[in-house]
Amino acid sequence: MRSFKKMLFGEKMPDKDDPKYKERYMKEVNAGMKFARLTRLDKFAARVQNYANLHTKAFLVIVFGFVLFCFSMNIYRLIWVSSYNCSHERAIDRQENVLRKRHNRPRDIAVSAQKKVSKEINQYDNE
Repeated sequence: MRSFKKMLFGEKMPDKDDPKYKERYMKEVNAGMKFARLTRLDKFAARVQNYANLHTKAFLVIVFGFVLFCFSMNIYRLIWVSSYNCSHERAIDRQENVLRKRHNRPRDIAVSAQKKVSKEINQYDNE
């Protein structure tokens, strides 16, 4: 019962100054800083922050423009999908129709060719 409650509600959030978790916290912080240094995310973040400080209005226009663009694309796709006329035909029916078309075509050709050959044979026999 206790493990279920722990799984459902989770553990208590540890405080970063708690001596029990301090070593783990510092290890995770150092790992994150090392990853940021290796991938140069720290320099990229510094450049973005510098640009945001120098050009506040332009930065806000870029950020909110991107957000509005994403929102409008979601609305567009929602409208497009809702207005899409999909057939209410079952998948099995569609497969059966395709199979019927595939199998009927060669049979019709074969039957007509066989009739043609039998007519020619009958004409030859009658002569």
